Amino acid sequence: MRKNIILQCLLLLECYLASTMEAADAAVPVTVLSPPEGNTTFLDGTTWCVALNGVSQIDLQNALDWACGLGMTNCKAIQEGGSCFEPDTLVSHASYAFNSYYQQNGNSDIACNFGGTATVTKHNPSYNKCVYAAPGSVGSSAPSLYKQKPSFIWWKTVGVLLLLYLTS
Repeated sequence: MRKNIILQCLLLLECYLASTMEAADAAVPVTVLSPPEGNTTFLDGTTWCVALNGVSQIDLQNALDWACGLGMTNCKAIQEGGSCFEPDTLVSHASYAFNSYYQQNGNSDIACNFGGTATVTKHNPSYNKCVYAAPGSVGSSAPSLYKQKPSFIWWKTVGVLLLLYLTS
């Protein structure tokens, strides 16, 4: 009797999870995105974000460390052997990282601040094999809430609880 009730509960849980996943897929709204406030890319053409010359080296290094760390910018190109490693200068490396972050985060003025160590430019900073990202060439670093499916950790939890219940 106890096993029957547990199996019925599991069946109901499976039906519920299946229906919520289908409903989540069907309920994804289609939105038209508008440029974020402060966006200069859509007003005057393509823009890039670069490090300012003459700022404190410590502030610039801190901003670069943040962009490549918590800012989740892909900084492989400015590592030794990367296409943008040369020139091996703090301003050059910071400019590449700042621009990558800027492009990933909607080209808004706020995404090109870095504590006052960066500025927006209309001049393409790309050189030789080092190509700086431009609007639309990189995806957002923010995870999409609409593409995430419910986790099946619940099944693992239910299974463990079921085993514990049946063995008691």
